[in-house]
Amino acid sequence: MKKLIYVLVMILILSSFMVGCAKKPPSTTGPVEEVIYKFAVFAPITGNYAEYGKGFEVATQMAVDEINGSGGINGAKIELQVFDTKGDPRESADIARRVAEDKSVLAVIGDFTSSNCMANAPILGEAGIVQLSPTASHTDYAGMNEYMFSIMGRQDGEAPFFSSYLLQKYKGAKDVAVIHINNDWGKSAFDNFSRQAKIDGLNVVAAENFVEGERDFNSLLTKVRAQNPDTVALIMHANDVALVANQIAQMGWDVDITALGPGTSMQIIELAGKNVEGLLLSTPFFITEENEQAWATEFKKRANFQPTVHPACAYDTVYLLKAAIENISGEVTRDGIRENLQNLKGFVGLTGPIEFNPAGDITRSYLVMEIVDGAFVQRTDFDYAKK
Repeated sequence: MKKLIYVLVMILILSSFMVGCAKKPPSTTGPVEEVIYKFAVFAPITGNYAEYGKGFEVATQMAVDEINGSGGINGAKIELQVFDTKGDPRESADIARRVAEDKSVLAVIGDFTSSNCMANAPILGEAGIVQLSPTASHTDYAGMNEYMFSIMGRQDGEAPFFSSYLLQKYKGAKDVAVIHINNDWGKSAFDNFSRQAKIDGLNVVAAENFVEGERDFNSLLTKVRAQNPDTVALIMHANDVALVANQIAQMGWDVDITALGPGTSMQIIELAGKNVEGLLLSTPFFITEENEQAWATEFKKRANFQPTVHPACAYDTVYLLKAAIENISGEVTRDGIRENLQNLKGFVGLTGPIEFNPAGDITRSYLVMEIVDGAFVQRTDFDYAKK
């Protein structure tokens, strides 16, 4: 009997010990692990396109600050990881390989150039991660695989507008010389422009190109000047536009200058001053409304320069990803983001309505802008091509 009592007592002691050591259910009032959605930002923070890279960095962080400050995405915070791709496709592709392997990164915002985005496309597509570029406009980019997206519009939209409506209808140009940067975007823009110019009956008297990083355009300009154009069309980015305009002025050459590509970048005016007075260019976005002015003021405070369409598009990409994630039922995955981004309807961002074509890019309308007294002035509305 004593032995039986002893055994029962030991069982009770062991039972209470095991109960005390069992894992307790999580407290409903204790701290909950914070959920974070991480996006990588690919941008040329250094190099020839550093202004655009800085714009990407500042604008995306502005969007994240607003979203996180308003409760995040269904309570989850966004975190950005910025990578300096230096405007170099090889550098960007190397970074893409590293990011593709980091399963904590749910999407990529960027890169700036079409060349970089196209170099990254096979890598990120194979990894099943979205690359949402604010600015890539090469006609082939978004269609490279189902994970590639862009919101700048395509060069088979802007380049024909530049020929038909800026050069011919608005300016009345007759004999045009074209100088374009020799990269994927520049070749795409030039090819689309050339096809439309032929349809329009524009006389392209010269067509020259240059490699990225070129600084001395004198021999090229001398060759172009010999063809006696009434207008020079520059298909290139802001720093190159300023360089060419300054060297045209140094030659004492009185010719009208137009540009496709730089948007309303203040870098053009800051670097070329009076040498770009009267310059005409096309853009899909220009800040005019009160809410846009408030955004522009905050951007300038952070970046120390005025925004163009490029950072405005970068800002919109963060909200596009937010909208895609909010439409996901269940676990947020890379594939879920892709599917809901492609099918997103009714989105209106800072740069206007955005709805993706089946290829993953969008159709934009364009404005004609002119530099007058050191400032950009809007010369047409978005319906100009329809009139």
